[in-house]
Amino acid sequence: MNVHYLELFYYVAKYEGITRAVRKMPFGIQQPAVSAQILKLEEELNVTLFQRRPSALTDDGNTLYQFIQPFFSKLPQIASELQGKEKQHLRLGASQTILAHYLPVLLKRLRKDQPNIRLNLQQVGPAEAEKLLLDNEIDIAVSVLHNRPAAGLRHVELLSTSLTLLAHKDAKHSTFAALCKQATHGQLTFPLVAMNPEERISQIFQKELGKRKLEWDPDITVNQLELVQSYVAEDFGYGLYAEVPGLRLRKAVRRIPLPNFPPLTVGCIHRAHLSPVAQRFLDSAHAFVETLRKLPSTH
Repeated sequence: MNVHYLELFYYVAKYEGITRAVRKMPFGIQQPAVSAQILKLEEELNVTLFQRRPSALTDDGNTLYQFIQPFFSKLPQIASELQGKEKQHLRLGASQTILAHYLPVLLKRLRKDQPNIRLNLQQVGPAEAEKLLLDNEIDIAVSVLHNRPAAGLRHVELLSTSLTLLAHKDAKHSTFAALCKQATHGQLTFPLVAMNPEERISQIFQKELGKRKLEWDPDITVNQLELVQSYVAEDFGYGLYAEVPGLRLRKAVRRIPLPNFPPLTVGCIHRAHLSPVAQRFLDSAHAFVETLRKLPSTH
């Protein structure tokens, strides 16, 4: 079996198509050449590896990918280790809020201990964090935790934070109970700004509303937590937010507690084996969180 054909197959399967794979491969090759060599691999194995239009792995293709993926995905890592660079390289994925407000301070502390560290940072949502980790594209994801991590991954809880509502300073109601009294047949009709439905904070909120036989659909959905506060400050309605340590609310905004709502848990997700620099990042993250706990979340 031609190992080069297998390597091309790995990239095409990983990036779900030849066009994207050609852009991501660490070596130059034209799309027609990839297509031709994938066909030769199928002929050699006497199986169909991809269904065409839309492109997707067949059962045989998936079986082959699962077999070769651990080898090819770890090649960049072992190459870096052999070159002595792995100890200085850390790839992190996190939400926009964490990237903008927390990691700069945390990584500045880490850099004092690791002055030659090379960092690769990318915005990652909870849904894609595990896939990037399993594909060995990031070392650690700082993310909202939900269910048990996928096989081969572990998570470490850093912080649990309360859900809260935000209101414009001139809003009529100041408690969640007062808002609920205005519900019509269990339906709250006040304008609501919230994160997208697939975000964990929205799922927790809606599930708890359901337990209380209440419904409250958002009028505005956003993809960043800071945007919730921005729109509430401009009086677009109430906003679903989290008690974010160290981030102060704007003067035009006040908070409305959500008593007995489940917390939002943030932590780190990683593969079973951590490099020394990744382990130091985890240790620094725990120490940083202890500092955050002492900071107020509102004005």
